Amino acid sequence: MELQLIRTYRPKGTNGILRFNGIELCKTVELPWQDNRPRVSCIPEGKYRLRRRLSPRFKEHFEVMDVKDRKYILFHAANDAGKELRGCIAPVLQHTGEGKGSSSRAALEKMKDRLYPLMDNGHVITLTIKNAES
Repeated sequence: MELQLIRTYRPKGTNGILRFNGIELCKTVELPWQDNRPRVSCIPEGKYRLRRRLSPRFKEHFEVMDVKDRKYILFHAANDAGKELRGCIAPVLQHTGEGKGSSSRAALEKMKDRLYPLMDNGHVITLTIKNAES
């Protein structure tokens, strides 16, 4: 089962649309592309596996697995990539600027409601990241 993240790159942040089975699930915000440098860049385009993750800081969320030269790339709530993200991906319901959005907690709940039951039933969820212009 595949999630597709279709990105639009901007100097101050990366905005995306997250689709599941071809239907928009939510939007996303990330840091701008900075050559995959840890903590300051979004991750490279490609195909990754998602897993459920639980941490004291972010509670229930998702981890993007096997990102080259990076670790702990998460899907977690954040509305301003520049202030709240260090390479992770934040789901949002609306974009409000470059790397900025709104209602991130609600968007993360929407993702969990849709994907956790599938993961709990043994389905593998992959994330394919692409440029909107390709």
